[in-house]
Amino acid sequence: MPGELSLEQGRQLVRLARKAAECFASTGKKGEPESEEGIFGKARGVFVTVEQYPSNELRGCIGYPLPMKPLARAVIDNAIHATQEDPRFPPVEEEEFGKLVFEVSVLTVPELVKVKTPDEYLKQIKIGRDGLIASMGYAQGLLLPQVPVEWGWDAKEFLTHLCEKAGLPRDMWRSPSFRLEKFSAQIFCENKPNGAISEKKLVSAR
Repeated sequence: MPGELSLEQGRQLVRLARKAAECFASTGKKGEPESEEGIFGKARGVFVTVEQYPSNELRGCIGYPLPMKPLARAVIDNAIHATQEDPRFPPVEEEEFGKLVFEVSVLTVPELVKVKTPDEYLKQIKIGRDGLIASMGYAQGLLLPQVPVEWGWDAKEFLTHLCEKAGLPRDMWRSPSFRLEKFSAQIFCENKPNGAISEKKLVSAR
């Protein structure tokens, strides 16, 4: 998927996310996408992340890991979910939007990571490229590829925090019952509230 979306398409998605979230906060209504042509009409997994500016503190992040809806409609849904329904935070008020930045991550379809021993996971994971989904029984957790880069984690730390996100013990990735999937993403984000939008390139320091 690398490069599948152009910069202008990514900018349209971020603007769509902001517009949908602001519209819903002020009117309670979910808007319609301006276009569902081309990539915007294809079903894709997508996450919308909202952060406070300039602290970069998380204010909401929700998405569809799998291609459930056409991309434009998935962005609208998750912009509203991230700003109004993230259980970790209170709903975003209208006056807050001027202090928030929006980020849209468009995902590839997750692929199962196959290993013979758990330690092989450490070689299969590439920081700055891979997002991960952990599954075990009814437990599941997902971390986007930008998360370990922002926190400076290596592959082992990525796995332990992923297990925590899934509500599992930190070393559960070593269990034979543990299931790991990975995906990549194109990430587009504002540099400040209502500011310039660029594609985020992830570079690992580890």
